[in-house]
Amino acid sequence: MNPIVKEITATQIKAQLPQFRVGDGVKVHTKVREGDKERVQIFAGIVIARKGAGIQETFTVRRISYGEGVEKVFPVHSPNVAKIEIDRQSEPMRARLYYLRKRKGKAAMAIREVRAEKRTRA
Repeated sequence: MNPIVKEITATQIKAQLPQFRVGDGVKVHTKVREGDKERVQIFAGIVIARKGAGIQETFTVRRISYGEGVEKVFPVHSPNVAKIEIDRQSEPMRARLYYLRKRKGKAAMAIREVRAEKRTRA
């Protein structure tokens, strides 16, 4: 990345982010503006992809809503993302979990969860 762009965007990068990765179950708290009011809406699901670096980094969260798969792409450092909570941690075998799109029901959420003592990644 260009050093000038890196310097300008350095002030916009969030420092306090939880360490989450592909396969983790997360709750993303997003700020929603409706007229002059602002509220926080939660989107919970499984992280199926992380892309980019620096200020352009994004992650995709997938969930099943009323029998239909819904995916949203969130910028990691967006001011509209109020908080990211980690529900459950898992150990996927791949960097992207796009194969979950073909699954239905409980199989769409089936990812091998990791034991608490095994997950020691900084």
